[in-house]
This record gives sequence, C-alpha cells and structure tokens, in this order.
Amino acid sequence: MKQMRSGKTSKGLSGGTALVALVLAFSASGAGAQTMDAALARAYSANPTLNAQRAAVRVTNENVPQALSGYRPRITASADIGASITEADTPANATASGRHSRNVARLNPRGAGIQIDQNIFDSGKTRSSVSQAESQVLGARATLRNTEQNVLLDAATSYMNVLRDTAILTLNRNNVEVLEEQLRQTRDRFQVGEVTRTDVAQAEARLSQSQSQAILAESNLKTSIARFRQNVGAEPKSLAPGRPVENLLPRSLPAALETALTGHPAILASLHGVDAAELQVKVVEADLYPVIGVRGAVQQRYDSTSFGDNRTSASLVGTLTIPIYEGGQVYSRTRQAKETAGQRRIEVDTQRDTVRAAVVSAWGSLEAAKAQIVAAQAQVQAAETALSGVREEAKVGQRTTLDVLNAQQELVSARSSLVAAQRDRVVASYAVLSATGRLSAEVLKLRTDIYDARRHYDQVKGLAWGTQTPDGR
Repeated sequence: MKQMRSGKTSKGLSGGTALVALVLAFSASGAGAQTMDAALARAYSANPTLNAQRAAVRVTNENVPQALSGYRPRITASADIGASITEADTPANATASGRHSRNVARLNPRGAGIQIDQNIFDSGKTRSSVSQAESQVLGARATLRNTEQNVLLDAATSYMNVLRDTAILTLNRNNVEVLEEQLRQTRDRFQVGEVTRTDVAQAEARLSQSQSQAILAESNLKTSIARFRQNVGAEPKSLAPGRPVENLLPRSLPAALETALTGHPAILASLHGVDAAELQVKVVEADLYPVIGVRGAVQQRYDSTSFGDNRTSASLVGTLTIPIYEGGQVYSRTRQAKETAGQRRIEVDTQRDTVRAAVVSAWGSLEAAKAQIVAAQAQVQAAETALSGVREEAKVGQRTTLDVLNAQQELVSARSSLVAAQRDRVVASYAVLSATGRLSAEVLKLRTDIYDARRHYDQVKGLAWGTQTPDGR
C-alpha cells in the first residue's frame, strides 16, 4: 500500500493535496492502476450473488417447456409376462364316456402394448400455463437486472470506501508526524523556558489522540478492503481515481422520477408478478371445466387363453371428463389465487413508493455532496490560513501551544471532510443511476461479456426431450 507523506514539516499536507490524497492514495502507477470500470467488470462477471440470480433465471426458463408439454401427447409403453397352471377334474358320471378325466393346462401369458393420450381441449389451462410461465421468465429477467444494479452499486461503493479510508489513514498518519514534530519543538522550547509543562502535556495528549485516530482509520480501511474483496472478488491493488457518472444521469429530479417509475426493473418484476398471479387464477379455474382428449392403444398378447394363441388389439377412444364435485378444493384454490393476485397488485404500489423514495434520497445525497465539496474546500483553505497565522503568532508569544494544536486538528478534520465529500459524490451518482433503474454493464460500457438471459431461454423453450442442459451438464 503506497502512502503519501510530506515529511516532518510545519504544514503537513498542502491544501491542494486533500483531493490528491483521495485520487492517488491507493495508486502505485497510472499505467498499472486498477480502475473503477475494471472492478465493476470483475464484479459483473464473478460476483456469486449475481451468478446465483442468473442460475435462478435459467431455472425459471424451464417453466416454459414444462407448460408447453400440455399440448403434447403422453406416450406410455407396458409389458408383462407370467405363468399359469389350470387343472380341471371331471368325475365319471359327468362325462359321456363314463370315465373320470383330468386336464392340466400350462400357459405363459405375456404381452406388450403402447398407449397415447392427446389433449384436445382443457378449458384453456395449458394456454394460461404457458402465458404464466412466460410472465415468470420476464419477471426473473427483471429481478436479475435489479440484482445486477445492486451488485454494481455495492462494488462501486466498496471501491470508493477503500479510496476514502486510505486517504483518511494517510492524513492521520501525516498528522501524527506533524504532531510528533510539534511535540519535539515544544519540548525544546520548554527546556529554554519559553513554554510551560502544561504546553508539553497538551502536545503529548494531542499526539496520543492522533495516534488513536490513525489506528481507527487503519481498522476502517481493513474493513473496507474486506468488503471490496466480498463485492468485487479480488484484493484492491493500486486503485485509480474514482469519478462520478453524472453524465449518465437525468437532468432533473422530475426526469429521474419519470425514468425510474417507468423502467425500474424492481417495478417491472412486480408487474410481471401480477400477470403471473392473474394467470394462475385461470389455471386453477380450468379444473372446474370439461376436458376433452383422445386415447389410442395397441396391444399384442400371447398365450392368453390357450397355448400358442396370438392376439392383437387396437383402440381409438375419445374421452370427455366433466368435474361434478371435488370436495370444494378447487373452489378454495381459486379464491386463494385471486387473493394472491390482489396481494401482488398492492406490492406494485409498494415497490413504486420504494423506488420513488430511493430516487429522491439519492438525488438529495448527490446535491448535498456537491455542496459539501465546495464548503469543505473553502474550509480547508481557511484552516490552512488559520494554522499558518497561529503558528507565526505563537512564535512571538501571541498564541499558545493549545491554539496551534487546535488549528492543526481543524485542518485535519477539514481535509477528512473534503475526502469524505468527494467519496460521497461518486457513490451518490452511482446510487442515482441505480435508483432510476439504469445502472448496468451496458450503460456503463464495461469491457466484459454481457450476459444474455434470452440465449438460454431460446435454447430450452422448444425442447421436447433430453436431460442434458445447454452447457453440457
């Protein structure tokens, strides 16, 4: 980890380096630095949460061929083989010859057959099932896009957190060096009688405080690095500057709200959920109506009644099944499906409110971060001027050591605030893009293979047989 140090000087970091601390704190060289886009591309391709959601989409895709199977015939084959022994005793008085007779028949009955059942009309159950499965696929794709947004936002946040915490650690370590020099100078002045023991104690206390702050900053950095590894899938090395994506954002808050409410994937997923729930009502209701089908069968039998016989039979039968009463189960399931559909409609309104609140919040955070940067820059400049003046006044006895220490602490705080505001601006810009539903690898133009959820769907939707997945498993 490369750290910026200014050496043991009286001013510490210069005013313009607060921004540089954030930009270059984790950068070893411009050419070999890891960029934000590279980190996001890695998260897009390797994040386990996102890959799990992609697998969930592939699972949902299989609902379509399952539903389409309702249009296809059901073919079954059967075979049997056995043995039978029949003994018949006939008494003498029952025979024409007047003699007792005994007959034994040994047979090996066996046979094979095939039966085909074809649905002709099922009151729209299959048609509704197919439409429902397609709605579920569209909902799964929208959920995948929303997961993609969350993963990319988490990765961008982790990236900026590492930069921020590295810069703050550098500021605190530099402050420790400055206060160590301040303590040395104070002790020298105490030796010649220019200051009192109280001044030395104040310098020692402030140094201990700065050392504690540096330890805390180092702990925060370790936590941010761990989160980076979790979200991106690699250790942060030589991070390049992070920049806001404000050029991709709508021009105003109303425009951002309109974009979000019409195209946010979370809302679209909820709407597809409503469609699937309404179609489920039709699927269940179809069990109350007639079903028409046709059944064909061919069977070959041997040794059915006598040794060596051979029989072939074939049939073609039309069937009509009319439900009369099934104990009230289907009626209950229908009511239940209607209530579920009502719940899904309410969830759409909830999702719209959630998205609207997220847009307003993220937009406000972005505007606040911009204003904070301007204020923090002014604060840094003023704190630098104040520290310089206090130091000069202290040399002629017009200021105490405590005044110098306070001015130094205010400068460090101002620079830390500037670093945090710069981080907040970048993160807030990504948050606004996510809240509007447009944070994606395509919009960011990441250099990575874009996952096409339609490819697997096209591969499996028409499959009528085979257990092998399209990727060979």
